[in-house]
Amino acid sequence: MHLSILITLLTGLLTPAPIVQWHFVVQPAGTGAVQVELEARTVEGWHIYATKLENDLGPIPTAIRFTPSEAYSLLGPLVEPDPVEVYDPNFEMNVRYHEGSPRFVQRIEPTTKEPFVVKGEVEFMVCNDKTCLPPEVVTFTIDVPAVTGKP
Repeated sequence: MHLSILITLLTGLLTPAPIVQWHFVVQPAGTGAVQVELEARTVEGWHIYATKLENDLGPIPTAIRFTPSEAYSLLGPLVEPDPVEVYDPNFEMNVRYHEGSPRFVQRIEPTTKEPFVVKGEVEFMVCNDKTCLPPEVVTFTIDVPAVTGKP
């Protein structure tokens, strides 16, 4: 029994922490709307790319896709923080990226007064000044409590 606990602890110590950790929350946004906040927490020295890039000949832009639902509709476009824009000699093009803990926000309007779930996925690519890792897809499910006000 003690050996299995030790192995579990050692495995946890040997497994590196992810370079990007995603956190998903929902906040009231007034007039019955809510906003879904998707925050990427990146390890220092690494970055993820903006949702729009100069062309598709370089890194993969961050894509946030919401699964369609009859419980809500999207209000306006996804909002992202202002990215850093630089020429990247590795890709031989201008790139736009986010460092630190960028927060992407999507406002939604519930079509029900009942609690519901928002599902989707984030596809992203993480790089530093020397290398890039293969693109990843992270799925999310966010419980939204009953909304007061509209609908």
